[in-house]
Amino acid sequence: MSDDRAIVPLSSIYRVFFEIGLLSFGGGLVSWIHREVVTNRGWIPDEEFLSGVALSQILPGVNSTNVSIFVGQRLRGAIGATVAVAAMLTGPFLTVILAAIVYKWLIGVPGFPSLVEGVAAVAIGMLLRFGVEASRVAARGPVAILVMVATFVLVALLHWPMLLVVAVIAPFSIAACWPKGAPDA
Repeated sequence: MSDDRAIVPLSSIYRVFFEIGLLSFGGGLVSWIHREVVTNRGWIPDEEFLSGVALSQILPGVNSTNVSIFVGQRLRGAIGATVAVAAMLTGPFLTVILAAIVYKWLIGVPGFPSLVEGVAAVAIGMLLRFGVEASRVAARGPVAILVMVATFVLVALLHWPMLLVVAVIAPFSIAACWPKGAPDA
């Protein structure tokens, strides 16, 4: 954690991630985390958050859980990471237990399938919003744009495995973005 940032209370980290975990459905959590942590609270700068998202996507596990661990760690170290991930998983855990108890009743409620479709549409919209915002921040030149387009084409259209795409494209992206004339270059 940098010295110029105020210490974020663990209770604030818990509350934010508990609300995100409890109130989110079917995806879009990274977008929501971005809005709460970067836009609304200014706990982490955009560039640092996007670096965390990139790291979270290449690590095993669920992206949103990985991002919560990253944010918690950046804010308060290991205890912050533990609090963030525990908070994000507590609400869904309790909700799933409750949903399992009332499952037979829910499935028979008229309009329930339509409700689920509507929630899915909202989640997709949130992901698109985050994708557009992230593209604006990350598109710092033609090489960055080319890397984004190539990654999209290889993963989304050609269905290449993410690990292979990262292994092939990441070295070129890093080399292109490495500061010219840096002492460790």
